[in-house]
Amino acid sequence: MAELTETRERPTRAYVIHPDLGNSRTRRSPELALEEAVALAHALSAIEVAGAEVVKLRKPEAGMLFSKGKRAEIGEHLKAAAEGEGAELVLVDGPVTPVQQRNLEKEWGVKILDRTGLILEIFADRASTREGVLQVELAALAYQRTRLVRAWTHLERQRGGFGFVGGPGETQIEADRRAIDDQMIRLRRQLERVVKTRELHRKARAKVPYPIVALVGYTNAGKSTLFNHLTGADVMAKDQLFATLDPTMRQLTLPSGRRVIMSDTVGFISDLPHELVAAFRATLEEVLAADLILHVRDISHPETEEQAGDVVEILDGLGVEDDVSLVEVWNKIDLLSDDQRDALQRTDARTEGVQAISALTGAGLDDLLALVEERLAETLDEPREVAELHLGHEDGRRRAWLHGQGIVTSETIEETGVRLVVRWTERQKAQFASLRA
Repeated sequence: MAELTETRERPTRAYVIHPDLGNSRTRRSPELALEEAVALAHALSAIEVAGAEVVKLRKPEAGMLFSKGKRAEIGEHLKAAAEGEGAELVLVDGPVTPVQQRNLEKEWGVKILDRTGLILEIFADRASTREGVLQVELAALAYQRTRLVRAWTHLERQRGGFGFVGGPGETQIEADRRAIDDQMIRLRRQLERVVKTRELHRKARAKVPYPIVALVGYTNAGKSTLFNHLTGADVMAKDQLFATLDPTMRQLTLPSGRRVIMSDTVGFISDLPHELVAAFRATLEEVLAADLILHVRDISHPETEEQAGDVVEILDGLGVEDDVSLVEVWNKIDLLSDDQRDALQRTDARTEGVQAISALTGAGLDDLLALVEERLAETLDEPREVAELHLGHEDGRRRAWLHGQGIVTSETIEETGVRLVVRWTERQKAQFASLRA
């Protein structure tokens, strides 16, 4: 089989299976879970979905996952998938053990990729910063270490996937744990240097008295569209799972003149592989340092409540403190009917800490910014007073300091200088008094 993740001459034909265990632990309906799994597959350009189905499992078989009859049935579906051309890859939307993977590959004559492997492939394809690339490679090595049935020399590549999707199959078994461990040690050392650089940048930002507002939410909830609309940035925003992987930060000036740093983060997803939760902890540190979190929800999605529950679980797992201010942003109201939208906005008006918006059309964004102002004032602000100042035209340094603090509400240029109206705290007043003209 050609190394499709490298050549990209043609996509790998994949058949998507969602195993339905029928237990109460999963929040999702099997059909919507399959729909999400197909969307994950479409997120990789190297994959063409040839078919998909929900497979009910009474009890997973230890060595084969599926029963003998079900394996035969799926085997026939694979042969018939997509106008008789067959499928080369089966994506199982759930965990598959190394033994199950080897046995199913042998029986069906195709490659098997579980949910963790697929998400790792997507992350490898999308990561663009040096830290993101290293984090993904480290997570992939941790995943591969338990299997040792895949070629790992491709890990020298910085981009283009990890070879889970395409590749020759069970070759290079000589990629033993020692070699993988050596590779992981090397990556950790590189990562330590990159993280130290990010810490220096974070300390530099900490000297600027701007609060951090972090966008979080389920993948494809519209975070990047909202980020772009508010900040004028050009972060990739597509109707696609995991369109954004690397954290992006921009300065945003609120209507009052207060400046904040807004951070766009990787989207969360149900059953996020534990390797990635650990690997991407550093890229989510902006969330831990945030003064305000905006939890962006796709309110038009039929399982928006379940998605919100997954996000809250991951935030708890990351160690976000309970006292951090959080606002729920109900996005994509443009996809609702007029009656649904009116009802939602009435609920929004009655519910504290909730704002209904459309990041695409801009509806509700003014009210959202006002709510952000209000929450930051509640959590950060000291008592403020209004004062009028007169500075000479030559007093540019102190004038720049006032604007840098985001406390100037009006400014008038006069013949003898500049008249400013400021709204400041006692601390800022004392700092200003200590500045030399």
